[in-house]
Amino acid sequence: MDAGAGRTPLESALRKASWRLLPLLGLGYLVAYMDRVNISFAAESMNRDLHFTPEVYGLGAGLFFISYALLEIPSNGLLLRVGARRWLARIMFTWGLLAAGMMLVRGRPSFYGMRLLLGAAEAGYFPGVLYYISLWFPAKQRARAIGWFYIALPLSSTVMGVAAGWLLRLDGARGLRGWQWLFLVEALPAVMLSAAFWFRLPDEPANAKWLNESEREAVHAALIEQRGSVDAGEGWKLLAGVLREPRVWVLGVYNFCALAAIYGVTFFLPTLVGQLTGLSPARVGYLIALSGVLGAWVMLANASHSDRTMERRWHVLIPTLLLAGMMLLAGVHLRGAGVGLMLLMLMVVFVAILGPLNVLATEVCRGRAAALAVATYNMCGILGGFAGPYWMGWMRQTTGGYAIGIGSLCGAWLVAAGCIVWLTMARAVNVTDAREKTVNAAPELAD
Repeated sequence: MDAGAGRTPLESALRKASWRLLPLLGLGYLVAYMDRVNISFAAESMNRDLHFTPEVYGLGAGLFFISYALLEIPSNGLLLRVGARRWLARIMFTWGLLAAGMMLVRGRPSFYGMRLLLGAAEAGYFPGVLYYISLWFPAKQRARAIGWFYIALPLSSTVMGVAAGWLLRLDGARGLRGWQWLFLVEALPAVMLSAAFWFRLPDEPANAKWLNESEREAVHAALIEQRGSVDAGEGWKLLAGVLREPRVWVLGVYNFCALAAIYGVTFFLPTLVGQLTGLSPARVGYLIALSGVLGAWVMLANASHSDRTMERRWHVLIPTLLLAGMMLLAGVHLRGAGVGLMLLMLMVVFVAILGPLNVLATEVCRGRAAALAVATYNMCGILGGFAGPYWMGWMRQTTGGYAIGIGSLCGAWLVAAGCIVWLTMARAVNVTDAREKTVNAAPELAD
């Protein structure tokens, strides 16, 4: 026991990891998500200056996810080869430079090209971090750990909302438009954080100087007991085993539908809320900032309850069905400030899903296979990130409004809900099942 605090070596190790790793990883994801979607705040003035139609904007917003998806699995393969510290630091440095380069966009070709390059640079950060967390936190504590990391997503809306209101007011300063200032300033933290990752992030518990020997051994023993054996298998053999696991693809279909719907709304949200409420871009930013704070609270509450009850699927299914209903209502009654606030609530409820959902992905496959499983399932979702914004932009240009685009996306949520039901019927991994403590299948894949 830890004499000073009355904690076991495992509890002491996980407490240290929570304080030393999760804030840094979460801050990195906050910056990544901010640089990914800050064009939603820049959209109104940028589209006007560069003469972009809604379809052009939607396509450019979505192209980020094409290059991201194509390089997702290769990026995680390289992370396994060179280590998390080096690879995650590299990702942050290159995406920071390219995010700043968005200020140089002058027309459609450069807009499309920069979005593709930004997606290529960021590819692998999110699934790489999920795999990294699985090296430190056993399944029993993982949803809460992912929730603390993932709290960066709703808080990124808070940071963007506050920062956008100020940066857009710099329009004309030093000869730059407000949207150019937005891209430049919001890219700088990624470059600075890359140095913090390089110097402060250990590749695994065995390399953490701030753990003592008993703490390292406790973490190692807990993770070995959970997956039943040591890692084995490399390269294509490991990937082939992951790709043959049907539950990985079911989660991938869910993720595709979910991100198609949520990104379809997110990239048009500031413009849409501004039209519905009549508020200025700065005030819309503050409103979105408040929704981010609420979303952070909802996310942590759902993740903590999922860990206490050791249940994952209902903690995903219920919010998914709620989101489907909210999206349908928003599409049918797309008028007035009340609907604008409902659209903000879509993001609040969505982020509640993320902790339990990503634990499911790390429990379907174990060991080093988990990195490739998460990359595969996330790759499918990222493709949804392309489909949703392009669908919304095309529907906006075709119909002259957003109602049909938003209302139709509720079908994606219903398909996603069906995937979770399928997982339930197929006996997806549930950490409350005592039989999961003994793994009888291949070393890398859960039974």
